[in-house]
Amino acid sequence: MELSRYSRQTRFRPIGEDGQRQLSEARVAVVGVGALGCVSAQHLVRSGVGYIRLIDRDFVEWSNLQRQLLYTEQDAKDMLPKAEAAARRLTAINSSVTIKPVCADLHGDNAAPLLHDVDLIIDGTDNFTVRYLLNDYAVKHGLPWIYGGAVGASGMSMTVLPGETPCYRCVFPEVPAPGTSDTCETAGVISPIVDLIASVQATEALKLLSGNREALHGTLFQADLWNHSWLPLSIRNVRRPSCPCCGPQGSFDYLDNEASATVAVALCGRDSVHLTPGASGAVNLGDLANRLASAGEVVLNPYLLRLRMDDEDMTFVLFADGRAIIQGTQNLSKARSIYAELLGN
Repeated sequence: MELSRYSRQTRFRPIGEDGQRQLSEARVAVVGVGALGCVSAQHLVRSGVGYIRLIDRDFVEWSNLQRQLLYTEQDAKDMLPKAEAAARRLTAINSSVTIKPVCADLHGDNAAPLLHDVDLIIDGTDNFTVRYLLNDYAVKHGLPWIYGGAVGASGMSMTVLPGETPCYRCVFPEVPAPGTSDTCETAGVISPIVDLIASVQATEALKLLSGNREALHGTLFQADLWNHSWLPLSIRNVRRPSCPCCGPQGSFDYLDNEASATVAVALCGRDSVHLTPGASGAVNLGDLANRLASAGEVVLNPYLLRLRMDDEDMTFVLFADGRAIIQGTQNLSKARSIYAELLGN
């Protein structure tokens, strides 16, 4: 390990050289490499965390560039998967860190192989269901994870230590009903709040991974940058004995829900639907590109295929693992229908 590279960090007494060595041996999964994930991953890579797994299901688009700080215009032009584009940028920043990009949709069936060998999970998602799944997995396996969310000019973060702190479901018992919570589609989002919340997440990660658990803030940290409001709410005493996840019941509903059928989810901030087929498998994108050429303009790269459909004001994006994004609709049934028509299943 090049300690000289981290000399300013090791001079910070709570970390020191011993903490830096612990960071170099740590393994972290960043789930979602969008706005929050870009910032937190970059901090961890620059800080010398030894292994980072980047898990994301999406690709880079123009609307991402306003706040997703690892990506460039060329990444958007090339339609690079976010995990791949982020890994390239982060490797250029610190080649001594092992960075593993995974272009996949995290769900109950693949959570174990993607998360079993890490020390910490950082939430960079924009999806409530995935957060509850992360909470289930972390509680079941005693794995720390750090929640973060940002919309408009406001955001919040919380660190979950299974068996020690309340879990996410203690604080937020149920997934909010559709239409009851602001999203980046309804309220927008400004880049500085993303930086702030992700920096809080990264700092909590550095505390945990360098052996400084006593320094964790122990709150549901909330901030509104536009109105300069800061509200850290203590959560030390809000663990619920009746919590179905971390309580005696030990029910992991979101983790145990097998993906036996195609799952369709409207994407935050975009007129798009993401589909994960229950019987997913590798797709030969080259063969499919030839077959779909009569249906519209096809663009192909090593990671995905994009079809602009002539008879629909929509775009079909298919990944090599069988997942798809239908752009131009939030109608889940319509998206499933298009997927079935184009792929024949």
